[in-house]
Amino acid sequence: MIKINENYKKLQASYLFSDIAKRVAAFQQANPDKHIIRLGIGDVTRALPDACIKAFHAAIDEMANDATFHGYGPEQGYDFLRKAIAEGDFQSRGCNIEADEIFVSDGAKCDSGNFQEIFANDIRVAIPDPVYPVYVDTNVMAGRTGEAEAGRYTGLTYLEGTRENGFIPDLPSAPVDLIYLCFPNNPTGATATKEQLKQWVEYAKNNKALILFDAAYEAFVQDERLPRSIYEIEGADEVAVEFRSFSKNAGFTGTRCAYTVVPKACKAYTTSGEAVSIQDLWNRRHTTKFNSVSYPVQRAAEAVYSEEGRTQISELVGYYLNNAKFIRDQMEGLGYNCIGGENSPYIWIDAQGDSWDLFDMLLNKAGVVCTPGAGFGKCGEGYIRISAFNSFENVQDAMKRISGAL
Repeated sequence: MIKINENYKKLQASYLFSDIAKRVAAFQQANPDKHIIRLGIGDVTRALPDACIKAFHAAIDEMANDATFHGYGPEQGYDFLRKAIAEGDFQSRGCNIEADEIFVSDGAKCDSGNFQEIFANDIRVAIPDPVYPVYVDTNVMAGRTGEAEAGRYTGLTYLEGTRENGFIPDLPSAPVDLIYLCFPNNPTGATATKEQLKQWVEYAKNNKALILFDAAYEAFVQDERLPRSIYEIEGADEVAVEFRSFSKNAGFTGTRCAYTVVPKACKAYTTSGEAVSIQDLWNRRHTTKFNSVSYPVQRAAEAVYSEEGRTQISELVGYYLNNAKFIRDQMEGLGYNCIGGENSPYIWIDAQGDSWDLFDMLLNKAGVVCTPGAGFGKCGEGYIRISAFNSFENVQDAMKRISGAL
């Protein structure tokens, strides 16, 4: 008799974004002539930068010729892209990250969900609340939790983000082994200072813990006083792994390319206390389960770091940040308290009531899709998230509809 992994049965209801999709589909079926404006999931809407398109086409032409055709590439990514990433995203900002510490993949979501596989099942895991659901659900699937009770899983340490602490969680009151952090934060849009991140690095060092740092939205940080990488903090290369993506800055959501930084200095431990290279473990997992990203996609990603590419990326990021500012200004003008939307493409809005109620009202009365905060955890109840990823024209229309519906 084939048996299932019963940890999957612990998962609460459906995955957040699947639930949203079902409600939107039901509304569209009932209102086939209604144009829905989607400001829910973080899916970009503008075309790939021209520099990336040119590199894509050139690489496709290479694939059409026997002499320049590329088959299987290195699982860790091609050297040309790993070098461009190390120099462009880290060394240029004073971070001592080398090309051989970069692992190219098809998505930060995949890597942040998969990374927990290389650790023991009895580790103590700390997860922010509100939180991107992938961090929680993959640890539930792995068997590190008990059942859900009142919206939270037993066995996890929840790091509460609230209005009072600016949605920057405090350090755990008890030792933990694996810590998930995300800044600029998804879903709240909150940003952490270097001083705040330094506290987490020191905590990880003192407790022999590891930080999984999701920096998928780092390109939206415009305030130079704020860190764009955890490696801007001294010693972070000993206790932190960082996830990044080309999805939000360069529009690769449909093209799929990201990377994870695993410094050689990062260590984990056996039961007997022997230090083991985390990079070696991840490399073993990565090469066993992944065959790298296609050559044309990696060439397109490399173009992000060209002079032309950087200019175009800056324009794209600025476009979405302009949307974010407009949304925040409009919602605050309607009397709603907001954070985010300044160094982040997300605006976190006090719903002044139940988050799913406001979601349903905006969908049914305005035809606008947002994301209910309750789907991100207990501390997300009472908030909604609005995404700036759409055209400015649609954002203007959406805010006009919302103003009329409220």
